[in-house]
Amino acid sequence: MSDFSMEQIDAYLAKGLKDRWHMVCPSRFVGDRAVSLRRLGYKLALWREPANGKVHCLEDHCPHRGAPLSMGFVLGDRLGCAYHGVEVDCRGTVTRVPGSPGCKLEGAKAARAFHVEEQAGMIFIYNASQEVDAPPPLRLPEYLNSDEWSHFPCYVEWGNDYRYVADNVMDPMHGAFLHKQSHTMSEGASQAEFAIRDLEQGFVFEKTGQKNVNFDWTELIDDGTAMWHRLEIPYPKTGGPGGNFTIIGMYTPISRELCAVVFWRCRKVSGWQRDTWRFLYKNRLEARHWQVLEQDRIALENMELDAWDREFLYQHDMGIVRQRRYLRRLAAEQMAAAQG
Repeated sequence: MSDFSMEQIDAYLAKGLKDRWHMVCPSRFVGDRAVSLRRLGYKLALWREPANGKVHCLEDHCPHRGAPLSMGFVLGDRLGCAYHGVEVDCRGTVTRVPGSPGCKLEGAKAARAFHVEEQAGMIFIYNASQEVDAPPPLRLPEYLNSDEWSHFPCYVEWGNDYRYVADNVMDPMHGAFLHKQSHTMSEGASQAEFAIRDLEQGFVFEKTGQKNVNFDWTELIDDGTAMWHRLEIPYPKTGGPGGNFTIIGMYTPISRELCAVVFWRCRKVSGWQRDTWRFLYKNRLEARHWQVLEQDRIALENMELDAWDREFLYQHDMGIVRQRRYLRRLAAEQMAAAQG
C-alpha cells in the first residue's frame, strides 16, 4: 500500500473492487424495456431478452455519439439507440448502423459489456478490471441456493457511502444499543470483549463471552469472486421453525452518497416448515425487520461524509479496522496490477 496514498486508495474503493461479482438490483427491476442504473462508477443499461428472459448489461453509452442506449429499443440480445438507430449487441459489438451501412463502426467492439448472473432474486454483474470471455462463476452461499433453506431478499437504497453499511454490519455491539427495543435484540450484555477468528476465506468478529443471545458476531467472506457478510439473530420459538435467523448482506456503490443494499433473510426450513415460516414472515415478522433496518438507515444517512476522519475507535471496533485494512490492501493490489 506504500505506493499509493490513502486518498488514492479510498477513491478507488469508493467505486467498488474490481474482479468481483457485485449485486446490482432486484430481478423485478429489469423487464423487456431497457433500464438505466448507476453502479460501480458506471451508468449501466440493463434489459431482458423477451424470448428467454436472459438479462444483459452494457455501459449506457452509445459508441456513436454517447446517447443513452437505455432510451432505445430492445432487439433480443441487442439494443438499438433511439438517437440514430445504431444497434449494439450484448457483447458490446456494433452490429448495424442504419444511417451509414458498411461504415467502420459496424463490426467494432465499441461498447463496454458486463457479464450478468441472476440468482436469489437479484441481478449481479462482474466488474472486470480487463475484458474476460468467461468470468469465474458466481457462487453464493448455501443459504441462498439450497433446498434446505428459505430466504427473502430485502433491497434498499441508502443515502450514504456503501462502506458505512459494511462498517455497520461489522459492528455487532450496536445491536445492543440502537436496536435494543427490537423483539430479537433486547437481550444480552451491553458490555463485551471481542476477538477476531480467521477463516479460510475471511474472518469472524465475535463476542468472547456471549453467543446465541443477541447480534453476537459477524462473518466476512471473500472467496475471490464475490464478497458478503453473514450474521445470525437468535429467535425465540414464537418466531416459528428454523432456529436462528441468518442474514446475508451485500452492498454496491451507486455514488459516494448513495448505495444499493441487499439483506437476504434466511432460515433453515423445508417441507411444511418452509410454508409455515414464509407465511409467518410475511404476516408478522417482515414489518419488524424493516423497523430495524430503518434505525440503521437513519443513523448512517445522518453521518457526515468525513466521519471516518474524526473517529476515536476502541476495542469493539477491531473488526471494522480489520475489514478496512483488508479492503484497502485489495484495492492497492488491484491498483498496482493496473499499472503493470
